[in-house]
Order: sequence, then C-alpha cells, then structure tokens
Amino acid sequence: MDDLRLNVSLLRRKVPNLTSAARQVGLRPATVSNLCTGKISVGRAEVRTLVALASLADCSLDDLIIRGEKIEMIETKIKTLDLFAPLAKGGTVGLVARTGMGQLVVLAELFYRFKKEVYKTILLMPEGEHQGLNDLVENVEIITNTIDDTYERIANIGGDQDIMFIADRSHVITGRIQQLQENLQGVGIHSVTTFLVDLTGEVVDEDLPYGPLETLWQFDADLVARHRYPAVNPLSSTSSVLEGAHLDQEHFTIQQKALKILRRYRELRSLVNVSGIERIPTSALQTYRRGEKLEAYLTQAFYIAEPFTKKLGQAVSLQDTLNDVKEIMNGAVDSKDVSELEFIGNLQSDHLE
Repeated sequence: MDDLRLNVSLLRRKVPNLTSAARQVGLRPATVSNLCTGKISVGRAEVRTLVALASLADCSLDDLIIRGEKIEMIETKIKTLDLFAPLAKGGTVGLVARTGMGQLVVLAELFYRFKKEVYKTILLMPEGEHQGLNDLVENVEIITNTIDDTYERIANIGGDQDIMFIADRSHVITGRIQQLQENLQGVGIHSVTTFLVDLTGEVVDEDLPYGPLETLWQFDADLVARHRYPAVNPLSSTSSVLEGAHLDQEHFTIQQKALKILRRYRELRSLVNVSGIERIPTSALQTYRRGEKLEAYLTQAFYIAEPFTKKLGQAVSLQDTLNDVKEIMNGAVDSKDVSELEFIGNLQSDHLE
C-alpha cells in the first residue's frame, strides 16, 4: 500500500476548482490537500473520500489511485525546504504567504541556483508592480507575457530539458495553467516543475487556493516577525516526496523527530511569552532549548541577499542537513548559544570552529 498515491495531475486537469467542488460533495478541502501532498497516505484515506474524488474527476478509482514510481526530489540545498517540504521534480508547488513574508526572495534565490544548474528557467510575468519582483526577473532566463507565449517557448525547448516555471495564481483561477500543463503533456513534455505564487496574500485565507499540489510551502508570520528566514513553516509545509515509499528512511525518521521537537517548542514558546522561561517544567526545558537551536539552525543566508545582509550565501546538502539536525536533537550543540547557529551553513562551518 505504501507506493499508492493520488493521480494529482489528473485531478488538477479534471477538477480545476477543487475547493468548491470538494465542499459541494461534503469533503473537507484540507483533507483533499493532505491527500494530494501525501500528508495523508492513500492507504489511510476513507473509501468514501476516494470514491467522491473519483466521481468529481469523472474517472475510475484505478485512474485516480496509481502505483507510483519513485517521485524524484530536486535538492535545493536550502535546509528547511529539503528537510521538510522537498521539491517534487515535474510537480507543482504552491507558495502560501501574505505580502512581505519573503516568498519572492525564496523564489529568486531558488532560480539563481537553478540557473547555474542544468535547468531552463521561465517566468510568466504577473501584472502590476511588486516588491522583490525585479530580483526574480534578474534571475530568470526567459520572460513571457502570456500563457500562449509560454507554451510556445516551452514546446520549442522540448521534452529533454528540465524546466522551472513560475506563474501567478490569477492564471490558476482562469484554468489556463491547468490547460497549459495538459497541452505540454500532450506533446510529450513532462519535465516542467511549476511554481505558483499569489502576490495579493489572499491565498492565506483559502483552502486549496491552487488546487491539487505535489508540494506546499506555507510561510509563517511568527518566523517573519523574529527574522527567521526563509520563513517557511516546517509544521504546515509538505510534499508528496515525503510519502513513505518515496523517501529515504533516514530522511523520514529525522524529519519526523524534528517536527515533533519543533511542534513542542512552539507550544512551550507560547508559555514563555506569557509567563517567562521559569514556568516551563524542568522536564521540558531540554526540548525547548533544542527546539530553539534547531529553529535557529534552519535559518539560511541567501546568495542574492549578500549585498544587503553582508552574510555569505550558504548551500547545504541534504545529507549535511540530516547529519546536523540529528546532532542538534542528540544534544551535540547544547553548550552553544542560539546566536551561533543563526544563518550559518552546516555545523562544520567556520562559525562553530
């Protein structure tokens, strides 16, 4: 049962307005979202939920539930993304954030990194002026202005080239993104990883604002307020890569343990904010301290921000991230100050020598 998953691309194609459609048949949009990203495995889903989804997509259960080959992860070398919500190659990722939370900075940084790799990078220009958009434009190879223009450019690149593509949510609402993806698949192009962004902030208040996704990055106001960047919330971000059948066992074990510590740390932090550190039970103090250090370690300096932050950009391999997070959780940095872990690369960097 572990390698069963929803056919997300089929759902996206057949039911573009999945939020309202799900509600109309008595399904919770959050449940549907969790099934699409793998947060809830198909094996644990209620049969009536799967039957309702198949009915919405006008397909059989055999079409809706597929025995998936391994979903390939794209390693970004951004610690919190790779650990908690990895990019699914050829999938669709949605960014959920209010304005000013740094989502365009994260995208600009990613595309700066991708441009140096083997990827073709494309931006379908959003309408209007937006802070941070210039940084994104500077780090994208191809700029398009319409869906039709985008289709032509991608079709001309062909199916042998891995492509990274950014579009605004307005094109999701019209159904044009789903149509683009279907048209590209129709001509044999399956290697496009799509990033969907909303620059109005409205997505924060909606369920399934982009429809079915392989990866969801949810930005967090609390992290922003405390300058913990990138401000992607590990507790609410997820990816289909994290399904048991597709994830290395070490990654899964460390990720689950880290989530547990961070969740408990947030609960304890609320208590500290109200009543002070002395109100934390002695038995929970170690978890609080390690959660605090883990959160600090997950901050990361970006290459594109070097002129402003005066901090050198850092790239950390997934394996180094896993090793470091395990060390933090095991108490190897208990004697270190939280500030020594902020915006470093890995634990072996000069900051901790």
